[in-house]
Amino acid sequence: MSPTTTPAAARPLNSQDYRTLGLSALGGALEFYDFIIFVFFATVIGHLFFPADMSDSVIMIQTFGIFAAGYLIRPIGGIVLAHFGDRYGRKRVFAFSILLMALSTLGMALMPTYASIGIAAPIMLVILRMLQGAAIGGEVPGAWTFVSEHVPFRRVGLACGFLTSGLSLGIMLGSLIATAINSIFTPEEVAAYAWRIPFFIGGIFGLVAVYLRRWLEETPIFNEMKKSKSLSRDLPLGTVLKNHRRGVIISALLTWVLSAAIVVTTLMTATFLQKLYGYSALESLAATSFGTLFLIIGVILAGALVDKIGSGRFFMGASVFFGIATFTFYSFAGISLTALFGLYAVMGFSVGIVGAVPYVMVRAFPASVRFSGMSFAYNVSYAIFGGLTPVAVTTALAYTPMAHAWYLVFIAVLAFAIGVYLHLRGDEVESHVGIEELETLRA
Repeated sequence: MSPTTTPAAARPLNSQDYRTLGLSALGGALEFYDFIIFVFFATVIGHLFFPADMSDSVIMIQTFGIFAAGYLIRPIGGIVLAHFGDRYGRKRVFAFSILLMALSTLGMALMPTYASIGIAAPIMLVILRMLQGAAIGGEVPGAWTFVSEHVPFRRVGLACGFLTSGLSLGIMLGSLIATAINSIFTPEEVAAYAWRIPFFIGGIFGLVAVYLRRWLEETPIFNEMKKSKSLSRDLPLGTVLKNHRRGVIISALLTWVLSAAIVVTTLMTATFLQKLYGYSALESLAATSFGTLFLIIGVILAGALVDKIGSGRFFMGASVFFGIATFTFYSFAGISLTALFGLYAVMGFSVGIVGAVPYVMVRAFPASVRFSGMSFAYNVSYAIFGGLTPVAVTTALAYTPMAHAWYLVFIAVLAFAIGVYLHLRGDEVESHVGIEELETLRA
């Protein structure tokens, strides 16, 4: 019987698989919520943690600088956590990342303001934000590695897509909680104490997720490598950079696709809808939440589809849909509120293309250095492109009001080119990595 047709590869997901996916996705949702809730209260935080006589523009620059610090530290945190994940186990690092996020988020909820402790307040805020960045840097590639090594290989796409839907749910949850806080409390109450509530919620639920992850088991692949003494003896990242540069490049490019799609269509579009299309803040936020709901559905279906047809054909087809859907949205979103919601649903669904990204990344590195390879490529790429995308798009808007739409068309072309490359290589980034390795370990 060939490695690609073993019963283990073809069997459906069982109750243990679903429990692993559910607990992993829940933790990922809460961790992403903790990481992004900061941006929804950036204005309030800025005025509380900097001198009162500082200008609003300087306050906002420094506040978003603190927010960006979480992105800049992601590669370092991800690389360090991934190193221990490849050497000592996925489960330990998987649990530690959410514990670190929960504690740093609770720390933000309890933080004294500038009025109480002066310059120490923004310094402590930067430190806590950097700890959040380190945690999220290990969470995402760690979660993809963890679930992909638990489920049958022919269900890796679905598993990673389901997990990615949890991360998207975290973004939507942050948006909804922010809306609720600002609806229930007056601006004065928010500034006085209510801004702390979302951080308390995130921290407490994060600790609950830590407890729930106790019931997860180490991945069968890591246990097999440990048993057979085939764990990486060298520095895992060194092995990745020496022997798997092609995997790093493809994974980094796919992360560019993922980060650009999420940042522009989900995080930046609420602002576009207000400034470029004339919608109110409430209408824009509601539309964004509605579109994110369809993104959650899209990433799950993308994961299931890539299992069936392979990554090459998937990205070639999905990229065309993504390009058309996004350009159509930004061309006609200003017609009416009804059109806005309908087009956002289609665009959100098309952004589900990102749900197939981890399917490729999992196959790009051998198990002994998989966590390190994915973490390095993902976090470095996200730090660069996730950070530069808002700056590049905002700058380009001065030259054309459709800059954001054309940027996403470019991303669609990039995704199509990656799909062609993967199709020509038989869906393998590196020919010696993939089904044969994983199925041999599971046999």
